Amino acid sequence: MLPFRRAEELSLLEALLDGCAEGNAGLLLVEGAVGCGKSEFLETAAAHAENRGALVLRAGGSAAERGRALGVLRRLAADAPPGALPVPSSPDEAEDPLALRDLAVAVRELSTTAPVVICVDDLHHVDEPSGRHLLHLAHATRRAPVLLVLAASPHEHHDPLLRTELLRLPHFVRLRLRRLTPDAVHALLPGRTEAEATLLHDASGGNPLLLRALLQDPQGRPGDAYAQAVLACLHRCGPATPELAGAIAVLDGLATPAHLARLSGTAETTAARALTALEDAGLLAPAGRHGLRHPAARAAVLDGMDPAARSALHTEAARLARAAGAPDTEVAGQLLAARDSHPEWALPVLRSAADLHAAEGDTDRAAALLRLAHEACPDATSRAEVDIRLGAVLGRTDPAAAEQRLAAPLAAATAGQLGPRALAPLARALAAQGRVDESADVLERLAADGARRGAGPGGDPLDGLSAFPRWAGLRRRTPVESGPHPAVRSAGTTVHPAALWALPVEAEEGAAARSAELFLRGATLAEGTVEPVAQALRTLLHLDGAARSLPWCEEFAHQAARRGATGWLAVFAGLTAEARLRLGDLTGAAETADGALRAAPARGTSVLLSALAGTLARAYTAMGRLEEAAAVLTRPAPAEHAGGVHGLAYLRARGHHALATSRFHAALGDFLDIGRHAKLWGLDRPRVLPWRADAAEALLRLGEAHRAERFLADQLTTRDADDPWVRGTSLRLRASMRGPGERQAMLARAVDDLQRSGDKYELARAMADFGQALREAGEPARAAMVQRKAWHLAKTCGADALRERILPGHTEDDTDQAGGTGTPAAGLVASLSESERRVALLAVHGHTNREIAKKLYITVSTVEQHLTRVYRKLNIPGRQALPVDLDPAGVAERV
Repeated sequence: MLPFRRAEELSLLEALLDGCAEGNAGLLLVEGAVGCGKSEFLETAAAHAENRGALVLRAGGSAAERGRALGVLRRLAADAPPGALPVPSSPDEAEDPLALRDLAVAVRELSTTAPVVICVDDLHHVDEPSGRHLLHLAHATRRAPVLLVLAASPHEHHDPLLRTELLRLPHFVRLRLRRLTPDAVHALLPGRTEAEATLLHDASGGNPLLLRALLQDPQGRPGDAYAQAVLACLHRCGPATPELAGAIAVLDGLATPAHLARLSGTAETTAARALTALEDAGLLAPAGRHGLRHPAARAAVLDGMDPAARSALHTEAARLARAAGAPDTEVAGQLLAARDSHPEWALPVLRSAADLHAAEGDTDRAAALLRLAHEACPDATSRAEVDIRLGAVLGRTDPAAAEQRLAAPLAAATAGQLGPRALAPLARALAAQGRVDESADVLERLAADGARRGAGPGGDPLDGLSAFPRWAGLRRRTPVESGPHPAVRSAGTTVHPAALWALPVEAEEGAAARSAELFLRGATLAEGTVEPVAQALRTLLHLDGAARSLPWCEEFAHQAARRGATGWLAVFAGLTAEARLRLGDLTGAAETADGALRAAPARGTSVLLSALAGTLARAYTAMGRLEEAAAVLTRPAPAEHAGGVHGLAYLRARGHHALATSRFHAALGDFLDIGRHAKLWGLDRPRVLPWRADAAEALLRLGEAHRAERFLADQLTTRDADDPWVRGTSLRLRASMRGPGERQAMLARAVDDLQRSGDKYELARAMADFGQALREAGEPARAAMVQRKAWHLAKTCGADALRERILPGHTEDDTDQAGGTGTPAAGLVASLSESERRVALLAVHGHTNREIAKKLYITVSTVEQHLTRVYRKLNIPGRQALPVDLDPAGVAERV
């Protein structure tokens, strides 16, 4: 138990006991709210009195026995020496003045041998005859060593005469026990930090009973003991309080006397008195707020209510809240607690509240309100609208659930049950999820509905889905080969759903990348910005390079992770993994994709997660971890992914794995499927989906060089032909179909292009082929250096299979013995001039001095001089010993 350490109260008690010992009477009325220590004080008084040799008589009233006359008086007599105190045999006899006098005489007689201390608890519950005897005793023992210590609640006045008469006595003293202050709680608990003591005070309100209960709960957090103490306090606050407490718990922030009276069916004065009692006990929230102090207290009260009665109270509370002009969130919260969607005004309130909670990031609450709103919908169109909104909300944390939520609206649209009010947002939602074919089908129905009604086109149904194309001033386009989807054509709009995933088509693509980055600098992750941010990141990734986009992808992935938005994390982690894969960081791409997949909810399948799985499988395949890639690709994939942009990423991963496992026809089929969809949807950009190069590689493995050459020639006529990554990968494959001399020159150009692209994995592949070409051309020294560089790059990427193919059985020690160092001293590299670094880097890539001179527009002599200085500064014997990872920042791009 907590020690009772209230110095001023104990001082008063000691003074009264001292006076009693000296022959003076005393009358102390101890008042305090429930749980504030009245009973404990009486026990303290009794113990101190007994220690001084006083005779202590104890009794207490109770609400259950208040109707039993003389009950308290009999308990006092039972505590006295046998036969010492006379007790009337009946209430009528108790009214006899002689009976009153006999009790007083008997007490005075007892006080002749020792002071008498009479402790009576819960005076407000004392039966009336016993109360009269106590009052007479207080009058008749004013000159005897008799101390009466009475405890009562200030909020319950069952016998006003008794209390009034006691106040008139000259030796009357009142003591008001108040709740503990924060400093008092800290002083009572010296083993706790000030912060811990503050938390305990906040939860208990300084009520000693609640504080004691908190200390019994694990780690001082409100639990079972606290809940039981709260209920005990409520039941001891008066007969009306438990019922009113239920109304308070239901109303929570609206728990005003007027609302309480209406909800509980009591008088407003009764409600106000109950609120005062609960406030004094520390059970109510601090000033300026309504409701119970702690959520655990509210939960304890609500859990103890009859479910049907509680539901009815919540429904009535919703009406009260709405009539009082409370925010929609409070009104909807009451409807949700009641599971009641029947009021005619419920649907708009629930939807509005859901939007507010979603904006604050409370996905679970928003989803619960929308599910209840679904029950309030009067028709298929409104149900579809709610489902679409619910899908958007769930997309924050659960991509599979978000996608599955569109199944019912899509089925209703197919059955012709939806009007344009729902068809347009459904098309937008499907397009945002990358489900292109399904979105186009909905648009076709929207156009047919408009034609049937004789309505005009009505604008672009996809407007509002993404802010990015508008702020960037980018022109959308329709599919380029098969023409726009019939639905789009009929709707009178130039936008196909896949256009939302397309790169800008302006002549100045650098301006589009700059606009994207400018947008990202001012963007903050929120529900309305996820898709525009993703579009901007895709634009930056494919138009300005993975190295530029990677920090932005990581930043928004971190924002999603901090918000616990696992669905958004899948979007931005997918882009992060894609950027790392484009840079040749296979290990980083795999770790990022795998982490996002593990963070996503395990239930259901998702088109978005299938794309993420595709990135992971591509990384595993390039690393040579073919069994792990197969395991990823055998996970269940939703049927919808075949008709969406995410399915193309999955098909590409499956095709790459088929290539690596010698299933060339299967790989070719997947790559050609990608090409058909990319053309149909207007997404045919080799920077994003180099399906022609993939198909050419499969054809080369099948021995169909002529077909492969056509695909590669076609790729080099597209608008992306000047992109270093597109050109470099194309040249590497074309070189395999050329004679020795042309092959060597073509591979040299591929190496240069891929060095500029930043893709270390593709660069390693090109250098491996280049080294082999040099070896076949009779240049073993150059070949060894190039292959050593390729081996090192493959090791850096985590491409173990490629590393083993380049130099079977080779190790880092072999590199050192060959005269090259994997990691040059930073100080030595820093000593090189910019010109020297450019020359050294080209030499590492296998270029001859003459080729270096031609590339840099300098003389062969100047090249030789630069290299001589490089050898001297790096303290190496010659070209063969140049460090394989000599790649100073910025040199690759300038070379």
